[in-house]
Amino acid sequence: MDSDKEQNSNRELSDTALKRWELIAPLTDRKLDPAKKVELRKKLASENDISDRTIRRYEAPYIKDGIFGLSPKSKKGYMSERLPDNYSDIIREAIQLKKEVPTRSVTQIIYILEGEGWAQDGTLKRSTLQRYLCKAGFGERQMKKYKQDTESKITASRRFCRPHRMELVQADIKYGVGILCKKSGIKQTAYLSSIIDDHSRHILWSEWYTEQTAYCVDDVFRKAILRYGHFDCAYTDNGSQYITKHIRKSCGKLGITLRRARPRSGKSKGKIEKFHQVVDQFIAEAKLVDMKEIDELNSWWFDFLNEYYEKKPHDGIREYYKSHGITLPPEGISPLQEWERDTRKLCFYDANKVGEAFLYSQTTTVDQGSQIRFNGVKYDVDSSLIGAKVEFTYDPMNPAEITVHYKGMEPFKVKPLPIESFCAVDKKAPVSVEKSNKTDGSRLLNVARHKAQQNAEIMANAISFGMFNENEEKE
Repeated sequence: MDSDKEQNSNRELSDTALKRWELIAPLTDRKLDPAKKVELRKKLASENDISDRTIRRYEAPYIKDGIFGLSPKSKKGYMSERLPDNYSDIIREAIQLKKEVPTRSVTQIIYILEGEGWAQDGTLKRSTLQRYLCKAGFGERQMKKYKQDTESKITASRRFCRPHRMELVQADIKYGVGILCKKSGIKQTAYLSSIIDDHSRHILWSEWYTEQTAYCVDDVFRKAILRYGHFDCAYTDNGSQYITKHIRKSCGKLGITLRRARPRSGKSKGKIEKFHQVVDQFIAEAKLVDMKEIDELNSWWFDFLNEYYEKKPHDGIREYYKSHGITLPPEGISPLQEWERDTRKLCFYDANKVGEAFLYSQTTTVDQGSQIRFNGVKYDVDSSLIGAKVEFTYDPMNPAEITVHYKGMEPFKVKPLPIESFCAVDKKAPVSVEKSNKTDGSRLLNVARHKAQQNAEIMANAISFGMFNENEEKE
């Protein structure tokens, strides 16, 4: 016994043994009543989400060998007794087979090894071989992860940064803070829609909205383009706000490409995700301010964005230039500085062109009263379009005025039809349906008489020909 204790004292105490000891330490009190010991054991098992049997299994080796008895037992001797003598060679060949074809299953590997004479039929067990492959890093899940990482390295690098501004922008929406509306008295959640330049990390536009709709995306895109002009490509996730027909149509009109990240690939949008960490800092501070309107929230946000984020040195910019062997000043470079020092020129659009590109559009039919209906409101249009299918465009923030488009006509604006005190004068019928007073008689009757005359002439000729044949027969 003394020799065993001396041997244990020379061994290194494992972390597992220490954790097990801390778990059963309250049970080692010799003065503890047996009944209370049972209750304490159940309590410890419940708190640590293990069974009573596991705790008793820890107590037994502790009583026999002390704290060193709690160390995990080596299975080397157990395995060496039951496995073939050349099992290490078998494992090496199994790893080689897995490297050759990563999709090979353990069952296929056993089939090959037994067929090549590495082991007798029925000697190799699937569970044992699979455990050794996992320990060597060639398990099924490990190989799948390795395959995904390899494919991602082939298609693109893990980190990227465009060399110039406006070559690529990233857009996303973030859940924000709650604001208490003064009018309704209901607390609403504000959502932040943002667009960031991939190279400089400069924010093209970022604004809070009370609803997470497609409009908050369209509005931010429109304001960013009006402010800074054309960007080559916009990179977004697959959220419903970014896959609408309207945003694709608007960007297509302006020659902007839309690309979407693969599902569950947040690392590909690292610029905007890193910016959201700065947003979290603002949210923590904004909770200390009693904000009751979205305009007030945006006012604080614009000040924070322009004076704190844009003028603070950015670690991502430093890492980018460091990877290219370029040394930056000790104070670093802020997103605003990197944006302004870029040599690529900005390309601006005409404001009217941008406005038209982001207008919403619908198609409808003009009713018999020369009116169209939109959002439950009637609009008066030209009477010549009665029954025609027309397209109208509108700004969702100002739906009171819409523009009607019809082929062959100049677009014209219409306003909601008011309800007057008296009935309006009947409108003049469209020229296309007006009755003409200048006529030369009934064209239908004229055609019928003309055909009757033609048939009469044909019948007359047929009778004459018949009489000619009868005279010949008599002769």
